[in-house]
Amino acid sequence: MNLPTIEFWHWWIAALLLLVIEALLPGAVFLWMGISAAIVGALLGLFGIGWQAQLMLFGLLSLVSFMAYRRWARAQPAAPKSTLNRRGDSYVGRDFTLTDPIVNGIGKLSVDDSQWRITGHDAPAGSRVRVTRADGVTLHVERLS
Repeated sequence: MNLPTIEFWHWWIAALLLLVIEALLPGAVFLWMGISAAIVGALLGLFGIGWQAQLMLFGLLSLVSFMAYRRWARAQPAAPKSTLNRRGDSYVGRDFTLTDPIVNGIGKLSVDDSQWRITGHDAPAGSRVRVTRADGVTLHVERLS
């Protein structure tokens, strides 16, 4: 019984399909399988290896590349805490100049294109303040000397 031969372009089509699956269902599994399939296709085109060696090479490359990726991903530093949808948190640690005074512990601060309610010790307009924390729509500030 003659089995159909696997050509290099079969591997490239498989690689393309695996990469499309990765784009639709991200998880970094199909990516490495797709890259491995492309490499096997290139090696088949250059050296003409048998189908058994192709399958073993594909499996080995997929496994090794995925394990190397996992090891590399674990070694990466954690992403900084996101301030997405918490705009006030993005202002913590920044310095501003008051356009309006803080009276009885409450004032307002113009930041970019918005007005924020601020709390802190009384301070005249023109004072420099630093945002220390954000509670919802209220920024807590401390006066800089």
